Amino acid sequence: MDICLAGQTDVPRLARLLWLNAAPSQRGEQPVEEFAADLASWWIDNDSHFAFVARLDESELVGMAWLAIVARVPRPGATTRRSADIQSVYVVPEVRGQGVGSALVQAAADHALELGAGHVTVHSGRKAVPVYERLGFTSSRQLLQKERMPS
Repeated sequence: MDICLAGQTDVPRLARLLWLNAAPSQRGEQPVEEFAADLASWWIDNDSHFAFVARLDESELVGMAWLAIVARVPRPGATTRRSADIQSVYVVPEVRGQGVGSALVQAAADHALELGAGHVTVHSGRKAVPVYERLGFTSSRQLLQKERMPS
């Protein structure tokens, strides 16, 4: 198993993983091939996001974790502040439980810290919380969120 930063040539396979990770209603909105074309355009326009992938071999991706780096408002003496958010972690069912997701999250978090992020956040499903906690993530009373109300 190889964990590495994804490149442009991985976009079609990343699109497949994102499509598989989507709700059935979302998958029904757009065929995977069409979504892959949209993701390729998005990839070019968004240099704030990085994708880490787990490879079984040269062509097969079995997992992904996305990292968003956000520039923060400068402070005196700290003009390049950043924060990071791990997003869209997915491992195909056949290889779950083998540490692939943990390795992807660790690679993304390490990369964020290497890029100077002051902190790394993740919005997790309940079942995955223990995984993130094992990797050193903790809950914070200072990190709050407001969600959009359904229309």
